[in-house]
Amino acid sequence: MCTKNNLSNDQGVVYKKVSGSYWVQAGDREIACTLSSHLIPAGPGATKHSSRRGQAPAHTDPIAVGDIVRFSLEREDSGSIIEVMPRRNQFARRSAVPMPGAHAFEQVIAANVDQIVPVFAAASPEPHWNMLDRYLVTAESFGIPVLVCVTKLDLVQDSEKRLDEEIAEAVAEYRRIGYPMMLVSALTGEGLSDLRLALHQRMSVFLGKSGVGKTSLLNALQPGLGLRINEVNQITGRGKHTTTHLEMFNLDFGGAIVDTPGVREFGLWDIHEDDLALFFPEIRPYHGRCKFGLGCRHIEEPGCAVRKAVSAGQISPRRYFSYLKLKANP
Repeated sequence: MCTKNNLSNDQGVVYKKVSGSYWVQAGDREIACTLSSHLIPAGPGATKHSSRRGQAPAHTDPIAVGDIVRFSLEREDSGSIIEVMPRRNQFARRSAVPMPGAHAFEQVIAANVDQIVPVFAAASPEPHWNMLDRYLVTAESFGIPVLVCVTKLDLVQDSEKRLDEEIAEAVAEYRRIGYPMMLVSALTGEGLSDLRLALHQRMSVFLGKSGVGKTSLLNALQPGLGLRINEVNQITGRGKHTTTHLEMFNLDFGGAIVDTPGVREFGLWDIHEDDLALFFPEIRPYHGRCKFGLGCRHIEEPGCAVRKAVSAGQISPRRYFSYLKLKANP
């Protein structure tokens, strides 16, 4: 499994978690661990901002896949986690609210992440770009680089390898903003070598709804990988907001992948509507330059610099309306 350099003998990387049990890779050892009593969640009470400082809220699981931890051995291959080392970063979403009166909380997907890889099918199913914008805004809010992967390329190419117009326009739009776009086909192999290079020696979190072709893509990248990950996702509960079972898988060519089950929703966490514009790179330069300054909502206010930029073609109307949708429904 994925290892970190310069770890002491009692440190390792959490590569799997299942309902309160954790597996730690320490060099060539795999240690099955429980939580030390002082790390067991004690109940609600921590502020939602505490995990941004590298500490999980008191009522949530303090351990995430990718965490570097210290452990105490009880037997040769088992022990307890006694300390979680400070995180370089983390990637999280807002939890679903299971019943009326319950409160959402931050649900950490992975820690110490090198890049987020949203996976979308070019067709069958058609891409939902607003969902991609949710992923991008979340990654921006945590300061994590993104690599967008568009699969099933063979479904939108003609005999001369020209892209479908809608897909070509969307890809060009995101590239203008500054997001790298990887176009691949698990069927023909197109783009796979470039994708392997982009994943090499990085810890990548894959995101994508069911049906976009992640399993086929991962099998094409590394034989059997997609099937192994799919088994985990079936246990986790496809389409549900849950992280009871997450696992990091090593890549034979270097690097590691954490895949998330295909979910229907992906809620933003800890992003105030007044700050949302900061996480759209093309809107960010105009935020605060409006007639009403930072008080402008960028909706109907006179003298809005953002709306002027949309009219001038400097911000795409689709991304602007996606921004408004996220303001209304984070």
